Amino acid sequence: MHASPDTPRSRFAIVRLAALLAAFLLLAACAHAPPRNPLATWVPSPNYDIRRPVLIVLHFTDEHSAQEALDTLRTRNSGGPVSAHYLIGSDGHVYQLVPDQLRAWQAGPGRWGTITDLNSASIGIELDNDGHSPFAQPQIASLLRLLADLTTRLHIPPTQIIGHEDLAPGRKDDPGPLFPWQQLADAGFGRWPHAPLCDPPPGFDPWMAMAVVGYALDDRAAAVRSFHHHFRGMEGDTLDAQDLRILYNLAQQIEPSANTCTAPSPQAPTN
Repeated sequence: MHASPDTPRSRFAIVRLAALLAAFLLLAACAHAPPRNPLATWVPSPNYDIRRPVLIVLHFTDEHSAQEALDTLRTRNSGGPVSAHYLIGSDGHVYQLVPDQLRAWQAGPGRWGTITDLNSASIGIELDNDGHSPFAQPQIASLLRLLADLTTRLHIPPTQIIGHEDLAPGRKDDPGPLFPWQQLADAGFGRWPHAPLCDPPPGFDPWMAMAVVGYALDDRAAAVRSFHHHFRGMEGDTLDAQDLRILYNLAQQIEPSANTCTAPSPQAPTN
């Protein structure tokens, strides 16, 4: 015979179940709460915020499959433990490995503009690509959707999307010259020169323009190689006349001056 819901025994069982559930929820909340210093009395304030990344860094995995990349990003490997916030397979499937609010070990040493702790300031996105093959269009389509989500939800400026090699010239070469930066720019992401391209005015300093864009100049040849991969889809470590036009265009986007176009070039770069 089952006890009626109105019996004392049933009411006791309900109260006991509610107490157990409350205790479970409390333990779960404590398990995810940040550690507190035992030397201090905890007097919580609501006046705080989470980490706010201001940059998105793109990588290629240089692996043979998304599963191999997932294994590398979740374990200790020969070069030490690495991770990323997201991995996008060549089929377009998106994996998340680290919460947006936490610091993934993806960028390593480097600099972009005045940012030196790139891991703390950025979201890292790995693309399943061996470094020598074109990027699959389903993968790029998923990347564009993810960039739209991240820039909107985390308030990251859409221009603040760079490659790993941009922040670490000479140390890293991903996502490489095959990455379709112009396709991203056409969708509103990343920085890209706007036509028409003009010959810069007398006295234009291309190295200062490189620094304005964000490149570190500790190794100028390496910085030019990274710049060429990103903006011209080619190799080379010396600046030519077209590079100067591109740099002048990019610098004008960031720090406009009163200089006007002279001897416009017929087209912007493509890659």
